[in-house]
Amino acid sequence: MKSKLKIVKIGGNLIDDPISLDKALNDFSSISGNKILIHGGGKLASEMSRKLGLEPKMSGGRRITTAQDLEIVTMVYAGLINKQIVANLQSLDCNALGLTGADANCIASEKRPVCEIDFGFAGDIKKVNSLIIDGFLKQGLVPVFCAITHDQTGQLLNTNADTIASMLAAAMSQYYETELDFCFEKKGVLQDVEDSDSVISVIDSKLYNQLVEEERVHSGMLPKLQMGFDALKNDVSSVIIGDAGIINGTCELCTKLIL
Repeated sequence: MKSKLKIVKIGGNLIDDPISLDKALNDFSSISGNKILIHGGGKLASEMSRKLGLEPKMSGGRRITTAQDLEIVTMVYAGLINKQIVANLQSLDCNALGLTGADANCIASEKRPVCEIDFGFAGDIKKVNSLIIDGFLKQGLVPVFCAITHDQTGQLLNTNADTIASMLAAAMSQYYETELDFCFEKKGVLQDVEDSDSVISVIDSKLYNQLVEEERVHSGMLPKLQMGFDALKNDVSSVIIGDAGIINGTCELCTKLIL
């Protein structure tokens, strides 16, 4: 029988709100057993870009990363945000280890090929080094991954944090019964973006395709849903989308994905 592993991805405005972030990290630190945290960059990278005179560009909920953007997101994601989260977890007696995909060759990617859109220095994951990550867990460490990977030739790449969470969960499912939580400021996937309580409690692949076809899903939610279903197809036992309450199971509303 496999041991359980909880993988939590935090992002959105949750990263930007110190009070909400502190609560989420406190709840995460209280999870017993094996756990991994993945975080996005919130709005801080975009704010930093604007301070430097660069206007961030997005397409389909994903950032277009120029060479200058890459420098900024690396400093913000792998530096400031990652190390603040690690320090906060350490203060909660959670032995966190801050990582990019380049560290210990944990996550290898390739630069996204140019099709209709050139995403710049965006990385598509090729391989997750599950054996190394399992070694960290066996040492009692709690990996904390930011949204930066590498191509194994010296190039760092900006990589969607939802994709990292999904593919990491899928890779670790060979060793563990893996649960994946996508945690952000909303209570779940909403029927009406103007109504915070209009949460769709269960979404299967048929409903997901219908929502996409009818353009009823916000662009920022599309990668999360897509990656959630990819995780389920790769033996991840549970995928839930919701606010910080899903970390400790106190949420009244959330969205569960099923195949």
